[in-house]
Amino acid sequence: MGLGGNGSGEAGQAGKSGFSLIIVLFIVLIIVGVSYIGLGF
Repeated sequence: MGLGGNGSGEAGQAGKSGFSLIIVLFIVLIIVGVSYIGLGF
């Protein structure tokens, strides 16, 4: 993230890593929510 970008290739990589990070966070949120609901019931 703090790297000096030189070209669109690096920008594309940053976008990809950010997108995957969002997906991972989304999956973790779903798992936590499902387990929380499962424990609630």
